[in-house]
Amino acid sequence: MYSEKRDTIAAVATAISDSGIGIIRVSGDDAIEIVDEIYRNAKGEKALKKYDTHTIHYGFIVEDKDALIDEVMVSVMKAPKSYTTEDTVEINCHGGILMVRKILDLVIKAGARIAEPGEFTKRAFLNGRIDLSKAEAVMDIIHAKNEFALRSSVRQLKGSVSHIVKELREDIIHEIAFIEAALDDPEHFDLEADGYHELLLEKIRQTDRQVQGLIDSAEDGKILSEGIHTVIVGKPNAGKSSLLNVLVGEERAIVTDIAGTTRDILEETVSIGGIMFRIFDTAGIRSTNDVVEKIGVDRAKKAVEDAELVLYIMDSSVPFDENDEKILDVIDGKNTIILLNKSDLSSVVSEENLRSLLSDRKNLRVTEIIRTSMKDRFGIELFLEAVKEMFFHGDISYHDEVYITNARHKEALQDVHESLVQVEKSIEDQMPEDFYTIDMMSAYASLGKIIGEEVGEDLINEIFGKFCMGK
Repeated sequence: MYSEKRDTIAAVATAISDSGIGIIRVSGDDAIEIVDEIYRNAKGEKALKKYDTHTIHYGFIVEDKDALIDEVMVSVMKAPKSYTTEDTVEINCHGGILMVRKILDLVIKAGARIAEPGEFTKRAFLNGRIDLSKAEAVMDIIHAKNEFALRSSVRQLKGSVSHIVKELREDIIHEIAFIEAALDDPEHFDLEADGYHELLLEKIRQTDRQVQGLIDSAEDGKILSEGIHTVIVGKPNAGKSSLLNVLVGEERAIVTDIAGTTRDILEETVSIGGIMFRIFDTAGIRSTNDVVEKIGVDRAKKAVEDAELVLYIMDSSVPFDENDEKILDVIDGKNTIILLNKSDLSSVVSEENLRSLLSDRKNLRVTEIIRTSMKDRFGIELFLEAVKEMFFHGDISYHDEVYITNARHKEALQDVHESLVQVEKSIEDQMPEDFYTIDMMSAYASLGKIIGEEVGEDLINEIFGKFCMGK
């Protein structure tokens, strides 16, 4: 807990735009006194000091000589029961760029300073109200792009990650304390009795399994919150744009019988069956003398380089040719699902024929070959099941499962895993107990980084520097 007196900060907590309401947040030891300089209640009085905490009051913002600026509602939250644990006042004024900035200027003139990005949440962390993982969840909530990301962030704000991390730390520090006590007082603590080393080894393995489960969840969490970078490729008129339209659920791309209609890359973000996709529809890949189409083909090849998933859509009603060979060269080494499209027509390419043609390409990572018809929307469910098998560890849960969605947390957990592996090796090699505690303490410290127990000022400033100004 930081108890020293600090200056009072202020910032706009809502978007600065034409809107029905704008909120100016003020926090610090002098927050109430500062706002009282520019606020008058309905009776024309300076009265904020006498109001109870967590109350809201009607009144006016005034300038020099009580010139009326705006009609407002002012919330008063007194320390320590506020977001920052400091005295906090929120001025709810009429929205609009000019009005909000005018009132913020008056607050600054009365003695506050402009808050740095994320400084309100930073103070909540430094004052012990929330740990670092909860603070980061605040920003994740603001930037959530889908329902899963929002729910996961809210769960983390409520302490889902903090709870697990603290339990793991308690288990580790308990074993460290026992070993240290035994080394200091061997007459009363016998590390050789009752198979202690075997029991410790099992406890470490159990802890490591929990840590590895969290690491695995990070891959699922990243995909569920950010989406799978998916690129659709194929020859012209194979059904790429039709596939995009089916997945998006609307006529997003132009579909005609004329080959080469798509010249540039179309991007859409869509959630299908609980899975988020960032879909890129590309120009048909083929040899062409058309300058514009050739640029589109080159861009399609470039898009594949960054893809996490390639959907290679083939027209099963036309023979496999040299353009298909070129596409296979482009997608070599990429996670690929082949969709044999136009299955409603007479097929000249079968799954067996295709697998035979692909057998010589050892680096080609084709997970599934699925028959589809964009016309009848046939095969989409099979496609989604194939994606789940490719990218997720088991069933996807949106309510009870804890997902690691922060790259910093995943990195810390990987450090924990490496330390625990070293502990296991030391026990198995019958090394002195001092070796155990060194790596166990390292695991304990790495877990502490997640909740902010073992982080430096530079990292804290970097994390909160990514926040928006009023949060």
